Amino acid sequence: MKLFELKPGSPKQAPKRKGRGHGSGLGKTAGRGHKGQKARSGGGVRIGFEGGQMPLVRRVPKRGFNNIFRKVYTEVNLSDLERFDNGTEVTAELLKEAGVIKKVNDGIVVLGTGNLTKKLTVKAARFTKSAAEKIEALGGKAEVI
Repeated sequence: MKLFELKPGSPKQAPKRKGRGHGSGLGKTAGRGHKGQKARSGGGVRIGFEGGQMPLVRRVPKRGFNNIFRKVYTEVNLSDLERFDNGTEVTAELLKEAGVIKKVNDGIVVLGTGNLTKKLTVKAARFTKSAAEKIEALGGKAEVI
């Protein structure tokens, strides 16, 4: 399809013209009914208002606690590090470039899931015991940054 091949769409229905005489079907009260809060200009209630009844959002009990200081780590398995060459220094930036992780968050935590057969220098915020042992058993380094 090219720009010059475009044609106008099907005709749109004209908008309803309210308050233009009783012959139009929407004259006089213009579809608002007679009197009351919703008939007035600027009338109506805010979202969530239940007529003075205690709103649902306030009736439902609060539960739990959200720690605003918590750290969120991005998890990486040892099996994910197998794709790198021998002697590579693995950092968060390298993992992101390689598509192993999408986001760094507050740092990387290396988990001991899977096997590793290459000597790597891995720099991360945290290592599980098994992950650090497996990396160092192959002659690599597990550096905490």
